[in-house]
Amino acid sequence: MKPRYRCVTVVLAWLATSAAPAFSETYPSQPIRIVVPTPAGGIADLLSRTLAQKLGESGKTVVVENRTGGSGVIAAETVAKSPSDGYTLYMGLHQTQAILPHLMARLPYDPVKDFAPVILIGTSPNILIVHPAVPVKSAQELVAYARANPGKVIYASPGNGSSGHIVGEQFRQMHDIDIVHVPYRGAAPALQDVVAGHVTMMFDIVPLTREQLAQGRVRALAVAAPQRLAAVPDVPTMTEVGMRELEGGPWFGLLAPAGTPRAIVDWLNDETRKAFNAPDVRERLSQQGLSFPLGSPEDFTTHIAAETKRWGDVIRRANIKME
Repeated sequence: MKPRYRCVTVVLAWLATSAAPAFSETYPSQPIRIVVPTPAGGIADLLSRTLAQKLGESGKTVVVENRTGGSGVIAAETVAKSPSDGYTLYMGLHQTQAILPHLMARLPYDPVKDFAPVILIGTSPNILIVHPAVPVKSAQELVAYARANPGKVIYASPGNGSSGHIVGEQFRQMHDIDIVHVPYRGAAPALQDVVAGHVTMMFDIVPLTREQLAQGRVRALAVAAPQRLAAVPDVPTMTEVGMRELEGGPWFGLLAPAGTPRAIVDWLNDETRKAFNAPDVRERLSQQGLSFPLGSPEDFTTHIAAETKRWGDVIRRANIKME
């Protein structure tokens, strides 16, 4: 190798090894934007604002931007097409990263190729609830009731393609029962109709239904978590009632545009861990029924892949399409 080319090779090698420390030392030098696909007040919004607050306490500026519409597609596309510099992030969730790819023929983003997973922040397991007038006290009794009343058990969901919809379909497939799906425009109106007795049941999430449970307006039959939750300690898990396949529910995690330097991804991962491991944050949000995996970027990548396969299998068997 000629001396001139040897020199260039050495310089390039030095740049490659020194780039990561340089990024970590200078980042962030400007405000970070977290794009949220749901309205203010939802779980994704709550987690984003909690992270923004904690980073703000250490002198970093973080802006939360709610970009709703298109079942989350608008927000996901916005981040997918943003510069890979770590200043535009996405509070991704099950719907845009693992469910919609099976429901929509064409997405304006690739859920795998267009994003760099940073960290799985929070999970909120599904909880099976019924109106108190329904004559069942357990998940098994609900299955028996549905078999005795084919086509008369109605389950609400926050909308087509939502976690509540797909897990309801999984429940139907598991037990080969005839239950009817009614999609709503959001979890709140769906829950209102369960409370009013207009529909029989719903797979909701604990933070949203906890108050109604406490007031006796709905009855909980099982929670889709590995262990019982402190927020609803008397509610058995799906494993306890013999329905382990239903374990899971909505999840939320930070993603960056593909190509974001690993040093920035690692910095964001570390800082997010610190934020959600803070005692005040963990205690407050755990009491609402949220859990915090907070693993590595690779853990989050594995989680997305597993969820994509799981929901894809259910959707294909039911031939579910977006309307």
